Amino acid sequence: MRVQTRPGAIQNMSLALRAWNIRRKALLMGEVQGQGYIGQALGVADMLAVSYFHALHTRPDDPEWDGRDRFYLSIGHYAIALYAALMEAGILPEEELATYGMDDSRMPMSGMASYTPGMEITGGSLGQGLGIAVGAALALKRKQNPAFVYNLMSDGELGEGSTWEAVMSAVQWKLDNLICIVDFNNQQADGPSRDALAVGAEAPKWQAFGWHAQEVDGNDIEALVAAFDTARNLPDARPRVIICNTRMCKGVPFLEQREITHFVRVEPDEWSKALAVLEEGKPQ
Repeated sequence: MRVQTRPGAIQNMSLALRAWNIRRKALLMGEVQGQGYIGQALGVADMLAVSYFHALHTRPDDPEWDGRDRFYLSIGHYAIALYAALMEAGILPEEELATYGMDDSRMPMSGMASYTPGMEITGGSLGQGLGIAVGAALALKRKQNPAFVYNLMSDGELGEGSTWEAVMSAVQWKLDNLICIVDFNNQQADGPSRDALAVGAEAPKWQAFGWHAQEVDGNDIEALVAAFDTARNLPDARPRVIICNTRMCKGVPFLEQREITHFVRVEPDEWSKALAVLEEGKPQ
């Protein structure tokens, strides 16, 4: 597995270990509050590891550096996962982990850009993130800034009309500096996504709108590295999407095996058990 050198990124750990660290930090934060969208956090840890330690140009000591690649979290309730990645990347101090979700914390339970270094947008009203990313990518082009915009969104947002308006706009403006990442875990608040409006054949839909689309196993790090590299290095002027099929609660088998819903409840005594199980699977 090849790990590219990125400005400001620490490259002396494997991506698998980075993903493991992100999962561990997310579990520790969940234990602080006794709740959180931990199923999603465990599921997207591999994507976040590849994003922050392979794909993104960032400077951890200067989160506002104008030349940085932007990472937009459209799904604000995934904030626990992004905080873990920002800590692992050195953008947030790990000492703040114990303040997650508390009064005056820089890590509220739903992500807010005004509170958290490295949190580029305030997510929450689902279906808005990609539109914001389109505007940012267009602005970067007009400024002749070579940075990329990465937008992480959920499969449930594929049922939002605003998402598809943004999809069409990105093609109209030839935004080849825009990479959308879809976490397809087949769960949303009303039940399985495929029982709602995301009914399958997602990649062909995006291709029909004019995007370059890839669909990969979102928990396979080597597949993610290849997909991210392909998306970034395409020679043609069109936006790119990577649809990542993920397993909620990935890395903690006893949570993976229970009936999965949009919000995975973890009992008070299960947080320490989950951490212990995760420890057993720590990559070398």
